Amino acid sequence: MLTSSTMVWYLFERAGYNFLSFMANVLSLLVAILFFWAKSASLLNRSLPPLPNLEISENTVVIITDVLHQWINHTISIAHNIAIARDLKFFLKVAVSLWLVSYIGSLFEFLTLVYIGVILSLSVPVVYDKYQHFIDEKLCVTRRFIQTQYRKIDEMVLRKLPLPSNGGYPLHS
Repeated sequence: MLTSSTMVWYLFERAGYNFLSFMANVLSLLVAILFFWAKSASLLNRSLPPLPNLEISENTVVIITDVLHQWINHTISIAHNIAIARDLKFFLKVAVSLWLVSYIGSLFEFLTLVYIGVILSLSVPVVYDKYQHFIDEKLCVTRRFIQTQYRKIDEMVLRKLPLPSNGGYPLHS
């Protein structure tokens, strides 16, 4: 998996190959192979190429739409908390998170980020299994440090900011 990930990353990022043309070439190669296999099978009295039933079940569609529905409702509730409820702390968390994502995204190309994600998803579980106790210990120390810093910022800055009145808008519908 690591080798194929690296090859795909090199193909798109370094060689300048376009994803759309790559997919079109792969699909046309697949169609050509299936066509010639079917033609040669009828000439040589061999079996036809095995093709699975390529349909999406209704249950799969329902599961996907349920997940999408939950994601959209969660996003709308975030927008509600920021716009209507005027939750300043939540707004700052979202703004900083989006800025951080934007900053990291500006440092790398999209495919490089995907490649880094694949590499991390393959290597982090192995490293964690090997050094679980040490990593858990360091994460606890880091979490305590971050909580301490957040409490300081909360006491020094966020609690001193005036909170606007509700303005007649309901907090929850």
